[in-house]
Amino acid sequence: MSQSFRHPEILEIARREGKVTVEGLAERFGVTLQTIRRDLSDLAEVGRLERVHGGAVLPSGTTNIGYEERRTINPAGKAAIARACAATIPNDISIFLNIGTSTEAVARELLHHTNLMVVTNNMNVANILVANPDCEIIVTGGLLRRADGGLIGNLAADTIRQFKFDMAVIGCSALDPDGDVLDYDIQEVSVSRAILSQSRKSLLVADHTKFSRSAPAKIASLSEVDTFFTDKALSPPLGASCVDWGTDVVVCDA
Repeated sequence: MSQSFRHPEILEIARREGKVTVEGLAERFGVTLQTIRRDLSDLAEVGRLERVHGGAVLPSGTTNIGYEERRTINPAGKAAIARACAATIPNDISIFLNIGTSTEAVARELLHHTNLMVVTNNMNVANILVANPDCEIIVTGGLLRRADGGLIGNLAADTIRQFKFDMAVIGCSALDPDGDVLDYDIQEVSVSRAILSQSRKSLLVADHTKFSRSAPAKIASLSEVDTFFTDKALSPPLGASCVDWGTDVVVCDA
């Protein structure tokens, strides 16, 4: 079966089952694992699927994919972004880290920083930084979202408004071509907006897979972010807009 015939059937299986696996598809179509990996990469490149460990899932415009699946998407790119971001974070500051697999990667890169006050609404970030004895950790209140350890809602936002952070590191679920930073959960969006308003310097961490996704709720524009760390160059129009806005874009090699 040729590639042009496999692709529609792969998408149909993904719609029906929620996920496709490399081994399952190779067996179904009688082709090699390498051939299926190429098929999935081609479909991911045009935004029809999102690669995860061992296979792919459908991208969603209204609901996020599962947190454990997100952990398997582009780990090398996220690690490179986290290293570059953490390298710009000095010791002896207050900093906020919000919800997301990319911000968790940044937290792991802060394990050797000293005299940090870290405020977070991400239980995973707090648990990671427990290993740094020279880091004071403050966890906001809020409604616990069990799927990803996030604390969201009015209580989290109210806690954030009691602080003025030297820096904040935020993630997002999608980046629109016009530079709007997007998410799925309106309660999380309100928290992210509070973080940005209470921070002297804001850092966005998001890998290139967010460029082909869409989400319904706007957090902010890249024009409101000081530095954007990612792993692939932006489109020329968006890159030019960032120059006009004064938003630094750091492209990190995995």
